[in-house]
Amino acid sequence: MNNTRAKEISWLAFNERVLQEAGKEHVPLIERFRFLGIYSNNLDEFFRVRVATLKRLAELGSSVKELLGADPATILREVNELVLEQRQQYEAVFNKLVKDLEKEDIFVLDELTATGKHKEFIIRYFYTKVRPKLMPIMIDQLKKFPELDDDSIYLASVLIQSGKNKKRFALIKVPTDELPRFLILPKIGDKKFFIFLDDVIRLGLSDLFHIQNFDHTEAYTIKLTKDAQLDIDDDIGVSYVNKVAKGLKKRDEGEPVRLVYDNSLPDYFLSYLKKRLRLKDVDAAIPGSRYHNLKDFMKVPNLGSERLTYTPLAPIPHSAISRNRSLFNSIKEQDILLHFPYHSFDHFTDLLREASIDPKVTEIRITVYRLADQSNVISALLNALRNGKQVTVVVELTARFSEQSNIEYSNQLVEEGARVIYGVPGLKVHAKLCQITRKSKGQIDRFTAVGTGNFNEETAKVFSDVLLITHNAEIGNEVDQLFRFFKHNYLVGEYHVLIPSPFDLRTKMAYWIKNEISNAREGKPAYIHLKLNNLVDHEIIQLLLLAADSGVEVKLNIRGMFSLIMPDEEKENLQAIALIDRFLEHTRLFFFCNGGQEKLYFSSADLMTRNLDRRVEVTCPVLDPKLHEELRTMFDIQWADNTQARILDRPLSNTHKLSPGEPIRSQVAFYKYLKGMKKG
Repeated sequence: MNNTRAKEISWLAFNERVLQEAGKEHVPLIERFRFLGIYSNNLDEFFRVRVATLKRLAELGSSVKELLGADPATILREVNELVLEQRQQYEAVFNKLVKDLEKEDIFVLDELTATGKHKEFIIRYFYTKVRPKLMPIMIDQLKKFPELDDDSIYLASVLIQSGKNKKRFALIKVPTDELPRFLILPKIGDKKFFIFLDDVIRLGLSDLFHIQNFDHTEAYTIKLTKDAQLDIDDDIGVSYVNKVAKGLKKRDEGEPVRLVYDNSLPDYFLSYLKKRLRLKDVDAAIPGSRYHNLKDFMKVPNLGSERLTYTPLAPIPHSAISRNRSLFNSIKEQDILLHFPYHSFDHFTDLLREASIDPKVTEIRITVYRLADQSNVISALLNALRNGKQVTVVVELTARFSEQSNIEYSNQLVEEGARVIYGVPGLKVHAKLCQITRKSKGQIDRFTAVGTGNFNEETAKVFSDVLLITHNAEIGNEVDQLFRFFKHNYLVGEYHVLIPSPFDLRTKMAYWIKNEISNAREGKPAYIHLKLNNLVDHEIIQLLLLAADSGVEVKLNIRGMFSLIMPDEEKENLQAIALIDRFLEHTRLFFFCNGGQEKLYFSSADLMTRNLDRRVEVTCPVLDPKLHEELRTMFDIQWADNTQARILDRPLSNTHKLSPGEPIRSQVAFYKYLKGMKKG
């Protein structure tokens, strides 16, 4: 399997694992709908980015085929076949879940099944809330087809005059950006009901076109996905901000890469739409169900009992943190490792809040990639500015799909007097760093946070990440060097503790793997245990395969893209799993036996070419033996998972990992482990 092909096919295998969760009977019913939503949202981004890239490559001809070692058009066809197969699974799961809702006395109505008081309620809602927001476009009157919003759904409507074979075509945008996708209807006894906004519009469809001389209307949901590529020069400054802003506007005009349509859409209407949208053979026209944009299921209302959702896991207070004690004093005594979402992200925002009012704090510096919509982190930084602190924020404006909010946050910070640095020319800043400088009795203290995930209190509730907060002088000095590099890109610096990309990580990773190979060949204990989101880089993959061939024990826990093609014959010392559960595994860990003196690093970087060569990332050693033990325990618990783990075999069949003994659900088991530490 070619590496490029493996990357795309393995991503689809990852999303299939998400879809599998929606089909599991032991997963609470509403959570199963939410997994459908996650699957749908993932697939949208896959088409905007990965399929769009393949489409552009396919248009470049045979030279690209030689460069990639594979034909992009062939990969596109295979991708589309797999998506269609998964679509059938999706429909089957969706239909099953709707029936399961009915067993809970929850019913999904449409414009035909809504009767009596429900119909009256829907019509009132249509006239008061929905109708004012609907602006039909008569597309058969237009020479130029209108630009459709990416990530929106439309009702493709046909107006028919019986007996005259006369038809008109129209598009109506379903206003899910202004109104809820699901309308909850009045209860009848113990029975609960809701209806899709799409069907509310269908019920009032004839009213929208009453001035037209047609006696029959039909509406079919369609959705267009566009190329999300941003082509931006590498120069930095105000012009760079302007280019990103312009790029966002151009995104709405991007080339279409996928048309999803209701499979009951008449052939004549589908042909008309494809022609007007200028869809080519390599574009994906995918038949689907009546409803699209089912990412909205991530917010599906729970009209039933609490047992239909996951029981909330209360955040565990960190044992080293006390409400009545300065966090700076606690960090001076010991390194603090926060595990999200098991620990509350409030610990970090509390640190920023304390820094913003502490008279001894002089400066806060932080990298920003993706933030929450109403970010407490930004609020704390603004408060620090108002309290006279210096604040430096390195903002990555090209964080995919977060560009607009990052520009807005940047403007707020600049207005309050912050120094905002817009990334690094030619490199994305993906490192997760924060440093607070404090002066006491003439001495400078640096308190440093290094993490694997974004400083985002919302995603920290669902993404499994770690954040180290330390007073360690070596780590602090080297993070200080990195912030100097962000300001003056010629000051690269020397690093002896941290391993930053794109300077050192590729070289170090190769060295660590080769060291294990040498030890194995000399008969010494040797192993490499990696926990990653994505394993894609060809050079690293070849070294890992060589390590396994040399007798090194290689254990790989890879959540997403997995381009290592497992051997035809299974090897006991080369195993790979993927873990999907209620939280999205996002922590990246590197373990090396190192002749019995195990080395452990955590990182913001996956082992992808872009992370190794084209991004600023930070890989950090775990120096505290207790924290080392915590992360080793995490890896071992996840490796023992026999409930949610899948085996990553050669065909990527997503077979669940089974083992005798008690069932182990690693996320629950690790939560209990951390909770036990707190009690201890």
